[in-house]
Amino acid sequence: MEAAPPPTATPGELMSPGQRVRLVLVLGSLIAIGPLTIDMYLPALPSIVDDLRTTSAAVQLTLTGTLAGLAIGQLVIGPLSDALGRRAPLLAGTALHVLASLLCVVAPSVEVLGALRVLQGLGTAATAVVAMAVVRDLFSGAAFATLFSRLMLVMGAAPILAPTLGSEVLRWTSWRGIFVVLAIFGVALLSVAAFGLRETLPVALRRSGRMVDTLRTYGALLRDRVFVGLVLVAGLAMAALFAYVAGSSFVLQDQYGLDEQEFGLAFGAGAVGLILATQLNVRLLRRYTPQRILLVSLGAGTVAALGLLVFAATGLGGLPALLATLWVVLAAAGLAMPNAPALALSRHGEAAGTASALLGAVQFGVGAVAAPLVGVLGTGAVAMALVVAGGMACAMIVLLVVVRPARLGAVPVAGPGH
Repeated sequence: MEAAPPPTATPGELMSPGQRVRLVLVLGSLIAIGPLTIDMYLPALPSIVDDLRTTSAAVQLTLTGTLAGLAIGQLVIGPLSDALGRRAPLLAGTALHVLASLLCVVAPSVEVLGALRVLQGLGTAATAVVAMAVVRDLFSGAAFATLFSRLMLVMGAAPILAPTLGSEVLRWTSWRGIFVVLAIFGVALLSVAAFGLRETLPVALRRSGRMVDTLRTYGALLRDRVFVGLVLVAGLAMAALFAYVAGSSFVLQDQYGLDEQEFGLAFGAGAVGLILATQLNVRLLRRYTPQRILLVSLGAGTVAALGLLVFAATGLGGLPALLATLWVVLAAAGLAMPNAPALALSRHGEAAGTASALLGAVQFGVGAVAAPLVGVLGTGAVAMALVVAGGMACAMIVLLVVVRPARLGAVPVAGPGH
């Protein structure tokens, strides 16, 4: 006779290994649309400047539009997913992304392109917040961090492939063709969402969708100092990443002379480091708590980011030194990114969609500020490095001063079965 599962077992802990693999693949493919939407057109930024007869700062604002749409959309879609279930908002958001992508193909100016990128972000927000909420519906604590690390292995392929794929598309068409590819990918994701993802939020556990109840839930989350601190940590670490995303194409292509294909390879190499770090996190979680990994990784990332600033300002070591320190920062982010959300969302499983929305909104909202800040400071390596270092250093300060790792309590170490 099989032993009965422990009474505290989460739905995810009752899944077979094969079911977990399928879940990771489905959620990973859904989340991939975010990095693809953000990163795929990066090699085309200089050509968009020329084609639309605008400035690099204005084109960088189209990236900001996407991030702003992601932030605002999650604040709306999160509570909706707690009230209506996960599937309906996901399908509607993905359909909006497809429509916005098709309209981007015919955008006549940078202003119209920026507005349509906001719509793309709004649609993409559904995949981001729903995927995170689904994981929280099924897992918690270290198990959440472990599965999220596995999920990042799948979704991490998108940042690697996106600039390279964008570069290849540019070989045979203009930057507008990139949005055709994004629309096709969105249609494929609609099929994945419709047939590959079951509803994970039972009707009995759904919350009221009334505005007053939504605001009350957000208020309760914002009164939790530790939760807010962890959300800020995640957002500031994301700001460092988006400063790199926003500035790298101009720094590596215009300042250091890489062509579109070489830029894609360099960008992809950094993403490989981030992915490897997320998989190292799975092993580390078997021995160390998520809060300890978060503390050490942010410390290492801050030191590396400050080194990046020194190399960018002095030119010491040239491009190899710049890339090496950038990749260390990305690897540190790969260790921090699964653990900060896991610790934050484990505190509010009763409102996973709304909590995920607030987390995602802050991450992409801060990123939306970081991207144009790089453009305002300049398109050189120093401007990018300054924002990267600022994001990592501020994340470390918030962790130590606001969150205070000792406040996080005992989060269990993941067992070898995760």
